[in-house]
Amino acid sequence: MSLKNFILSKLFLKNLGYAIIIIVGAIMILLIWMSFYTRHGQARPVPDFVGLTIDQTAKLAKKSKLRYQVIDSIYTTVVPRGCIAAQNPKPGFKVKKWRDIILTINAFHPEMVAMPNLIDLPKRQAILLAESSGLEIGLLKYRPDVSIDVVIDQEYSGKKIHEKDSLQKGSVIDLVLGKGLSNQRTSIPYLLGMKLEPAKNRILGSSLNLATFEYDNTIKKGADTINAFVYKQHPEFQKDVTLPLGSSMYLWLTVDSAKMKIDSARIVRDTIPTVPDSENKTN
Repeated sequence: MSLKNFILSKLFLKNLGYAIIIIVGAIMILLIWMSFYTRHGQARPVPDFVGLTIDQTAKLAKKSKLRYQVIDSIYTTVVPRGCIAAQNPKPGFKVKKWRDIILTINAFHPEMVAMPNLIDLPKRQAILLAESSGLEIGLLKYRPDVSIDVVIDQEYSGKKIHEKDSLQKGSVIDLVLGKGLSNQRTSIPYLLGMKLEPAKNRILGSSLNLATFEYDNTIKKGADTINAFVYKQHPEFQKDVTLPLGSSMYLWLTVDSAKMKIDSARIVRDTIPTVPDSENKTN
């Protein structure tokens, strides 16, 4: 029998049909198995574990059909001791069932650090050194001195603190700075739309103090405090208005973008230089 006749024979076509059916069936079974194995389409949003205790975390993870691992600890004042301080993936991120969520817990016992010597350092350098040592800057207090914005004293809880004294990591220290022998003043920073930490840094950079800040009723969980931004400040930003060094500022924060009201006309007016009347006159 010739090759052409064999290919066109009923026996060959019948076996070819069986082979195609077997291959298609195998592919379908493989796709079904892979879909089942990978749980295709069964992704679920990760809940917010920040601020929860370990017991609360275990219950929420079980309810959400997820697993968790605590792999690190830090010390922070944002959440209570022994509670979850950070997580990966972030809340709302969609994952498969029984995915491991990596958690960082707030330590029960804070790390101790040595107080650095900030005396005679410029303000910016002193702030960087204090923060790199694990401390936070509280108030900037100004006193008449021949220096301007140079540290002349360092305090903790209203008392002088000396180099190498032990403090809890994250402790807040105050800096006493020279303000010169005249009434030095500084511009009001524009803080609307900024998150809390950058706003704090800008306030300190302007030689001012953050007296207090307040969250509105849109802040309901730990992640909200991280995402909150300034929607109101006092004193308000005005280009030509200045404040004495060390003056206080007050901030209000939200996660509701509708509360963010920017006076565009005022910003344009304040930032575009005024053209003298003589230049406006036509020749």
